[in-house]
Amino acid sequence: MPRFHSSKKKTHHVKHGALTCLEFMTTAKLPTRYGEFTIVAFCDPDKKEHFAIVKGVVKGRNSVPVRLHSECATGDVLGSLKCDCGPQLHHSMEYIAQQPFGVLLYLRQEGRNIGLVNKIKAYHLQDLGMDTVEANQALGLPDDARDYEFAAEMLKHLGIQSIILLTNNPHKVQDLKSRGITIVKRMPLELPANPLNENYLKVKKKKFGHFLKLNRP
Repeated sequence: MPRFHSSKKKTHHVKHGALTCLEFMTTAKLPTRYGEFTIVAFCDPDKKEHFAIVKGVVKGRNSVPVRLHSECATGDVLGSLKCDCGPQLHHSMEYIAQQPFGVLLYLRQEGRNIGLVNKIKAYHLQDLGMDTVEANQALGLPDDARDYEFAAEMLKHLGIQSIILLTNNPHKVQDLKSRGITIVKRMPLELPANPLNENYLKVKKKKFGHFLKLNRP
């Protein structure tokens, strides 16, 4: 199992003009259906708990496969067919488990960081015919309120030199690069659409610029 220092470590940085910190909490073995990982827990200044699951030794390595995954309780836990979050999470875990080394970062940014209750309110508006962006706007919420500052700090804490980023989202690439993360390659993570998430994926492509071909099985 990769070794991480067991004492708490604070990573200081500046956010919105104020000094904040991401705190390393603890680490442990994590056996899964896909293989054995090490889970590394962090806590941010708002007391949200984020974690990394690590395959193999990543400290000092280049071209580490990395997936940034934002929390989606409905997709990740309940298997919702309205999005592609759950399939992306589990496909990423399976892929990383098969590599000599790799990392999945799980960020507590439910519903593109609007929270579970607001996401369900947006779901209700989507049931009435709005798309994901229109629903957020009708609620007075940002189209996408996610931030990858803590993800960058987690990668730095793990000592990774450069990454291969598993994503279809160009914003993730731009955001991480702006925070000093070296990305040597973007690896597509497109899974087959289904009739219930096809429009959701079309909005990702049209309004967020995601790299998607929108293939159906």
